[in-house]
Amino acid sequence: MKLNHLNLSVTDVPAAADFLEQYFGLRKQPGDKKSFCALFDDDGLVLTLMKAKNVAYPATFHIGFGQESEQRVNELYQRLKDDGFEMHPPQRSHAWTFYVQAPGGFTVEIAA
Repeated sequence: MKLNHLNLSVTDVPAAADFLEQYFGLRKQPGDKKSFCALFDDDGLVLTLMKAKNVAYPATFHIGFGQESEQRVNELYQRLKDDGFEMHPPQRSHAWTFYVQAPGGFTVEIAA
């Protein structure tokens, strides 16, 4: 059995979709609206974003994007930092990892 889709409630659908497309290579479905967006990865996952007035995920909730190397984690960290995102630098935990608050109100982990 394979997980094929996940839905996130977000406060800003276009900003969240653009973030996921720009930094993680997800592709938006043509004709998306401000209240809903479907994004696709290369492995068949569909990530949908739905507009919500307030988003209150538990503190430990996050989605993750695995990277092929620690160098790639470092590159994404620097790119996000250069673009104005505030986050702690990568550190050794369960992997070489860092977390970033995404536009729309959810957290993303980047790890290798």
